Amino acid sequence: MLNNVTMIGRLTRDPEIRRTNSGTSVGAFTIACDDGRKGPNGERQTVFMDCSLFGKQVETTLMKFFKKGNLIGIVGRLSQRKYTNRDNVQVTRTEIIVDRIEFVEPASARSDNNGFMADVPSPDLPSSQVDPVADSRNVDAIDVVDDDLPF
Repeated sequence: MLNNVTMIGRLTRDPEIRRTNSGTSVGAFTIACDDGRKGPNGERQTVFMDCSLFGKQVETTLMKFFKKGNLIGIVGRLSQRKYTNRDNVQVTRTEIIVDRIEFVEPASARSDNNGFMADVPSPDLPSSQVDPVADSRNVDAIDVVDDDLPF
């Protein structure tokens, strides 16, 4: 038997963290994925999946780097729970138990909890304080004469 789920979607809300009685961290979040089918009026269908992540990745990755709207890749398995709610109604809940989360969009599209966006140069720095390493990554800044090229 095989129970494997791989999805890429956007977080519909900021992840939440809880702890089990034994102290294990549990991250809860929901992702929205395009179903690939169109509805009766031609609109896109969206699937919303509840997800749970257990262990160290909750604090080291999920809570630190992901927030509402971020694109996230997950690998895990489907789980189904049955319980009776307060109104004495039998409820079946399907969720993904996540084994691994992945960054899907570049770091410049995500910002950490401090609001710092990686690799974004500050326009307020005088030229003497510009990072030379960042400038060396700019291909347009290199002045090369065609005669210097070996090909």
